[in-house]
Order: sequence, then C-alpha cells, then structure tokens
Amino acid sequence: MVLEMIKAILFGVVEGITEWLPISSTGHLILVEQFIKFKHVSPEFWNMFQVVIQFGAILAVVVLYFKQIWPFTKQKEEAIQKTGILSYFKKDIMNLWGKILVGCIPAAIIGILFDDIFERLFYNPFCIAIALITFGIAFIVIENWKRDTKAKKETNSKITYKDAFIIGIFQLIAAIFPGTSRSGATILGGLLIGLSRSNAAEFTFYLAIPTMLGASILKLVKFGISFTGIELAVLLVGMIISFLVSIMVIKFLMSYIKKHDFKVFGYYRIILGIIVLGYFLFIN
Repeated sequence: MVLEMIKAILFGVVEGITEWLPISSTGHLILVEQFIKFKHVSPEFWNMFQVVIQFGAILAVVVLYFKQIWPFTKQKEEAIQKTGILSYFKKDIMNLWGKILVGCIPAAIIGILFDDIFERLFYNPFCIAIALITFGIAFIVIENWKRDTKAKKETNSKITYKDAFIIGIFQLIAAIFPGTSRSGATILGGLLIGLSRSNAAEFTFYLAIPTMLGASILKLVKFGISFTGIELAVLLVGMIISFLVSIMVIKFLMSYIKKHDFKVFGYYRIILGIIVLGYFLFIN
C-alpha cells in the first residue's frame, strides 16, 4: 500500500510538471509506466488514471486564474446588459469563454467519436517518440522564424473566434497523437497566428479547463464507480500532488517565457524522443 502511494506521488509530480510545460504529460506518464507499474490496480484503472489525474492540474489553473475566468459580476457597467439575467455576467469574460468553447469543438467532437481508435493505434512508445521529435523540431523552427517578428496579439481580448478554432485544431492533433503535448500543440498554433508567448500560454491554460474536464468525465463514465480502496487512494493522491506541482510549474513557465523562448523545450523533446526510440528499438 505504501509503495503504491509513493508511485502515485511520482505520477502526480510527472503530471504536474509535464501538463503545462510543452513536453507531453500523457507521453511521459505512458513512458514512466513502462518502468514503474502499479501492482494492485487493474489495467482498466491505469487507462482511466492517466487521464483523470489531470483533474488536479485543472484545479491549479482555476485557482491561479480565478479572477480572469470567473464570469459573474455585480457591477452593471461591466455586465452584458444593465437588466435581466445577463446583468450578472461580465461581457469580456463571457466573450473569452465563448472563444474557449469554440477552441474545444474539434477535439470534443473527434475525441468522443474516435477516442478508443486513437488509443489503440497511437498509444505506444514508438508513436510517442515520433511525436516528441516532430514537435520538438517544430518549436525550434517556428521560434527561429518568429524571432524578429513582434507578436500582434498580446492579450486574450485580441484573440478572435477564428483564432480560437485554429488553436482548437492544433489541440485535436494532440488528442490524436500522445507525445504531441496538448499545451505544446496549442502554444505552437497560437504562435503561428501571431499570439505572444504569454498570451498563447494563458489561452492554453484556459482551454485545458473544459477539455481536460470533459476527458476526465468521459474516462470516469467508461470506468464506472467500481474502485477498490487502493485504486481510490491512488487516484486521489495523484490528483492532489498534480495540483500542488501544477501551481509551481505554471508560475515558473509564465515567469520563464517573459525572457526566454520555447526552444529549450524543443531540444528536450528531440533528445527524449531519440532516447525513447533507441531504448525500445535496440534495448527493450
């Protein structure tokens, strides 16, 4: 039991770090599981755990950005209209949530319809390694291309609904191919259409709330409520640790990208992808 809790803590740390850095949380969880396996949980539980553990990471975004995403107000001048039910909702934040929901449409529709197929075809070390390398190269290329170009969209208010949908397409790529990184793909999409690094990262955080919440609920519904005591404890510990680590990692990332670009993550992805390919092709 104690050993299983230590493993849950480790997976929570991995999730909290890799969910927000553009290096793929799902890919890292799958890779770590190749070496550190739970002994007292079912395969079906592990399949659910690697998604639902993200719920802790979602809560970190809600806590850190509560003021930016809480839509209710008592100030009539901020409201959508002066009277009626819409007088309780902030115009700018409801507009932001509209863009967030538009960004979720591609992954929501395709993910629900083909989730099991994607998992069967692509959730393996080889595909993860290829995705790590491919998007690592993409980060380096795009950062070099955009190096002398000033971002046109510094704040969320500058993001259009078309922009949000385009970023949603990049999120769909991450939903299909583990190792791509949901945050990595959406940040790349944001950079390509002119968002600043901080704006792309923040919108990625917001986009994660409905996306990851929906994915977690879908996995929980498929798994059911047939938890053993150990499984429930493992899940709760993993989520709590991922929440605490996510708080620190999000603060670090937002501070880091004020002075640096994303290329270091690109190099990390390439190196890790090569190591994974080498291990599973020649050693394992």
